[in-house]
Amino acid sequence: MIKATPAPGNTLLSPDNHVLMMIDHQSQMAFAAKSIDPVMLRNNTALVAHASSIFKIPTVLTTVAEKSFSGPMFDEIKGVYPDVEVIDRTTVNAWEDSRITDRINKYGKDKIVMSGLWTSVCVAGPALSAIDQGFEVYVIADACGDITDETHEVAMERMIQRGIRPMTSMQYLLELQRDWARVGTYEAVTGLVTKLGGAYGIGIAYLKAIGGGH
Repeated sequence: MIKATPAPGNTLLSPDNHVLMMIDHQSQMAFAAKSIDPVMLRNNTALVAHASSIFKIPTVLTTVAEKSFSGPMFDEIKGVYPDVEVIDRTTVNAWEDSRITDRINKYGKDKIVMSGLWTSVCVAGPALSAIDQGFEVYVIADACGDITDETHEVAMERMIQRGIRPMTSMQYLLELQRDWARVGTYEAVTGLVTKLGGAYGIGIAYLKAIGGGH
């Protein structure tokens, strides 16, 4: 008989079991992205970056042809990680750059979380490559974007068919926190949600106001 125990599932993310890759969140890539509102894209990207910082997640930042074509990485990421080297590539598929895979190997994690622009190219390439090599791959769908709704959705479907696990930016943050009794990150997480969490954040701000800040 199966017995329930109060333990998290093996596919859930925790602060110590994964690497985050933020891929090609750059000006030129964002100009053409139509599958998500640009304000929402920047908000969700900031939410992911701040979440990874709060929980001290090993994070790989990469751009493609920054100087010659695609432009700088979003300030929402660079502002969180001013001292992290951004690996600029020529390869469309980041996984084909040995500096990226060397960095992944350095961290020694089996789970990789990815977000980026565009979903169908710069995210699908490394996601499918990583899963073929035995990694568990998660894609934060609402911190990605593509040139049409269809290209984003088809890319997500293609990756899911290969076993990629889709999630959202808020899900990523709350899955890392997971227990409000974890007081070490409670204030940072609720503060981040208040700032970037939309209506949920408004609700937390309201509750803190009427509860005397608690």
